[in-house]
Amino acid sequence: MSTEPPRTLPRIPDISADEMTPVVVLLLEICHGQQEQIQALRDELAQLKGQKPKPVIKPSALEGERSGKEKGSRPKSRGKRDKTAKLEIHESVKRPPAADVPQNSRFKGYQDFVVQDIRIGVHNTRYRLERWVTPEGEHLIGQLPAEIGGMHFGPQLRAFILYQYHHAHVTQPLLLEELREWQIDISAGQLSALITDGHTDFHREKDALLQAGLQGSRYVQVDDTGARHQGKNGYCTHIGNERFAWFASTGSKSRINFLELLRAGHDAYTLNEAALAYMAEHKLPGAQLQALTPLAPAAWTGQAAWQALLAEQAITDPRHVRVVTEGALLGTVVAHGVAPDLAILSDDAGQFDVLTHALCWIHAERVLAKLLGFNEPQRAALASTRSELWAIYDALKAYKEAPDALTAAAIEARFGKLCATRTGYASLDQALKRMRRNQAELLRVLQRPELPLHNNLSESDIRDYVKKRKISGSTRSPSGRRCRDTFASLKKTCRKNGLSFWKYLEDRVFGRHRIAPLAQWIFEATPTASTP
Repeated sequence: MSTEPPRTLPRIPDISADEMTPVVVLLLEICHGQQEQIQALRDELAQLKGQKPKPVIKPSALEGERSGKEKGSRPKSRGKRDKTAKLEIHESVKRPPAADVPQNSRFKGYQDFVVQDIRIGVHNTRYRLERWVTPEGEHLIGQLPAEIGGMHFGPQLRAFILYQYHHAHVTQPLLLEELREWQIDISAGQLSALITDGHTDFHREKDALLQAGLQGSRYVQVDDTGARHQGKNGYCTHIGNERFAWFASTGSKSRINFLELLRAGHDAYTLNEAALAYMAEHKLPGAQLQALTPLAPAAWTGQAAWQALLAEQAITDPRHVRVVTEGALLGTVVAHGVAPDLAILSDDAGQFDVLTHALCWIHAERVLAKLLGFNEPQRAALASTRSELWAIYDALKAYKEAPDALTAAAIEARFGKLCATRTGYASLDQALKRMRRNQAELLRVLQRPELPLHNNLSESDIRDYVKKRKISGSTRSPSGRRCRDTFASLKKTCRKNGLSFWKYLEDRVFGRHRIAPLAQWIFEATPTASTP
């Protein structure tokens, strides 16, 4: 006799309206959520056993709550473009007709047919360095070209390896196999060294990106993801906007860690007006705040000096140490040119709540998207709430194009009314209460119309890093970890500024430096307009 549990979960009995107390409603929601989770686990077990899971009938695209572009809205074709008009021609070959041309025929010119191709192959060069001895006994020897750099692998090959590994996400074993098939005599250790070692100039250029991006921007978007290193869990933080992307992998995702990253390489702890304001806002005890105030303005270089100051001021409580340290780090950020009103757009992760914080609407709505409702009134309330929320979102998009005070007040009142609604659906009401608490950050665009309404750009940037992590796994050496962050930052920044990453690598590896530093591109391309 089979002991397999029934495929269908028992149905929750109907409850009369008189018995529908708030506690009963909440318990029914919990039971409904557990039923959904149990069914999902059963479907997963069925798949592992080779059985068919319970079929899920997806709604028709015609029934979607927020349909995309209407059918037939594809832009009209503007005619076929000449794909070869702007191509550089490296070789021209004249080809006569296959048959003999009769006498007295007239030559009518040429009909061009352009073929694009690529040449891949090994190219070994032997440099024969002349050796001389002067009459005085001094030895002279010929010099290698500067781009060789004393290596036995040319700059074109080195640029190709960096491009394949960091842009195309080719793993080291596959890249090694590829090079050996092209008759490149290289070992696994040599390949690893070319990928991770000797990139000081790249690291220096990457470090300059953050300082330029923070000083030349009105806002940045931030996100983080897991980044294991040496077998331990860690995190990679992304900071960027439409003009730059900057990645840094660390072992923490705390606010102190985020503020240390915002210092952009500076190692100071600064007491200034911004630092003291932060400490007061986060309720540092008055006695300690009064003791620190006369010390400002001042800065302490290095963690050891900062710890000594904390000990001298008898600041030992963990919360007080954290608040004072966060304030001093923020003071350093502002002291090095970052505007105090720089907007930080995030997905509501607590570590990013510094300076002028704004929240992503897409992440806020995801809480509602996860709700299902276990009866018709709840589903109707959920549909109505989501519809109104997206209507407010559309109104904010229109406001960004033409901001005015009356529209801002109307949107704020409409949002407040929605969040104050009590539907009787406990989970939905809790989500609306949370949105009410986050109203200032969600409606930040009413004061700052230049801000995006969502954090999709940051998520898109960090997705490429996640792809690399899934393909190549975690990092093992500090240099490998740093290189992964550096080249991810440089590649994304090149793309955002319309630069070819391949041409950029060639330019830097050959030592030409015809392409201006990326930080300069950010400063020139990012306006520093005043707050509207």
